[in-house]
Amino acid sequence: TVNCLDQHVDKSPNRVALIWERDEPGTAVHVTYRELLDLTCRLANTLKKYGIQKGDRVAIYMSVSPLSVAAMLACARIGAVHTVVFAGFSAESLAGRIMDSGCKAVITYNQGVRGGRIIQLKTTVDEAVKNCPSIKHVFVAQRTDNKVQMGDRDIPLEEEMTKADSVCTPESMDSEDMLFMLYTSGSTGKPKGIVHTQAGYLLYAALTHKYVFDYQQGDVFGCVADIGWITGHSYVVYGPLCNGATSVLFESTPVYPDPGRYWEVVQRLKINQFYGAPTAIRLLLNYGEEWVKKYDRSSLKVLGSVGEPINKEAWQWFYQVVGEGRCTLVDTWWQTETGGICIAPRPSEDKAEIIPAMAMRPFFGIVPVLMDENGEVIEGSDVSGALCIAQPWPGMARTIYGDHQRFIDAYFKAYPGYYFTGDGAYRSQKGYYQITGRMDDIINISGHRLGTAEIEDAMADHPEVPETAVVGYPHKIKGEGAFAFIVLKEQTAHVDHIKEELKTIVASKIAKYAVPDHILVVKRLPKTRSGKIMRRLLRKVVTEQSSNMGDVTTLDDPSVVKEILDAYQKYKKSSS
Repeated sequence: TVNCLDQHVDKSPNRVALIWERDEPGTAVHVTYRELLDLTCRLANTLKKYGIQKGDRVAIYMSVSPLSVAAMLACARIGAVHTVVFAGFSAESLAGRIMDSGCKAVITYNQGVRGGRIIQLKTTVDEAVKNCPSIKHVFVAQRTDNKVQMGDRDIPLEEEMTKADSVCTPESMDSEDMLFMLYTSGSTGKPKGIVHTQAGYLLYAALTHKYVFDYQQGDVFGCVADIGWITGHSYVVYGPLCNGATSVLFESTPVYPDPGRYWEVVQRLKINQFYGAPTAIRLLLNYGEEWVKKYDRSSLKVLGSVGEPINKEAWQWFYQVVGEGRCTLVDTWWQTETGGICIAPRPSEDKAEIIPAMAMRPFFGIVPVLMDENGEVIEGSDVSGALCIAQPWPGMARTIYGDHQRFIDAYFKAYPGYYFTGDGAYRSQKGYYQITGRMDDIINISGHRLGTAEIEDAMADHPEVPETAVVGYPHKIKGEGAFAFIVLKEQTAHVDHIKEELKTIVASKIAKYAVPDHILVVKRLPKTRSGKIMRRLLRKVVTEQSSNMGDVTTLDDPSVVKEILDAYQKYKKSSS
């Protein structure tokens, strides 16, 4: 926090650190570096007063706001480890993360506000901590004027902060001490707590922020990601603040109160760099150009895309319509595990070419390699393979909390001596990289990474559904959607009822965005003789490549393929 706050307060205390674009349109709140340090110290002293010490874990379940940023920085200041849980996750998801990391406290709001709707945050926390004996205190801040139930362990946060001292001496930390944990989906059902440390992470976030976006002192940096994701950690909070930047906190949605919201904010706040997700761009593209052209976007210099590969149509619209063909567009590839951007068109020589929908150039110190099925490095150009990174970099994750073996198995086992990203990539004639998508059972819904196993595990809780298999399929707006195949215990007339129950289960166990778009009942799933479900075949069915099923000889009973195809065709007819 000294790098993010104190150094700037010494030099320019009245520089604006954060501009909070609240959900209510046109109600931006400016917070200076001095004010943010004051908030952070008071919050830090409040945590200390209630027994939070160096090394303790603290869960943050809050919508984007100066107070949620101060909560992250307050943890960092006293050497506690924050784990931010996206405020759209269910009580069960929150509880699972609290238990896995052994959090001592939760910081939350009474309610959240998003897209004009009220979100019950405190109620969700109450539900979650029922099953979490490690939680000693719940700190509750006020986002709305509505009263919420307060119990024995609940502490009104702002009230305590007004009593607290505004000076808090920062804890002395080792460069490899833990800074935060962030849970992300794996290809097995249980989310994993990715661990980032102090010095390397901050250095990498700050450098990538500066060089990829060509950030200049005085620019207004607008990353519209939520702090619940790694993008919010690195490019809303740590990177920009370490660089003394002015960072925008966007609490709303791209279509509230109308599809012009992003561009109205760009005009009003005079945003210079705009960093967002392809899924939002694809959504806005459908509403036409007039919503964009209504607003003055002349302040924009750089546009960025993050979260999933961007398709060419969305890239062109973003570049031509939003950026008027005059802004640099950086399609950035990186992961929760990498801490910051690894492959992006910039930095590069001045005016170097940018190819649409391509991440292109590795950042300083990043050495990408492509590997083949036999674990050999693929040399040359115009080739595709598994994307690995050949040497360590400062921002890389150090472990999975409480399970170092899983860390090794997930990232270093497939290709010994290399970090395996889980993504496939193509290297062009000129040596540029293009990300082609995940190589495992992980799908990307609206930029949210989700293991299909997580959805399957949730649905398997339904007493009528002994077996499920979920695959991803291309979706016009979300990038990918989830398609579920289910087997029912016995032929039942209540199929539609069961489908609705399954959707409710997935929403309450994971989150609303994880709910499958399609659920198809089949008699049985395609399995190998050893009982493994061949999801590859199901993927071919839903992407309608059934003419080329590949090798089905390992199937226990190859006739299952026709059975499923028939069911799919029938389902398609009835739903169209």
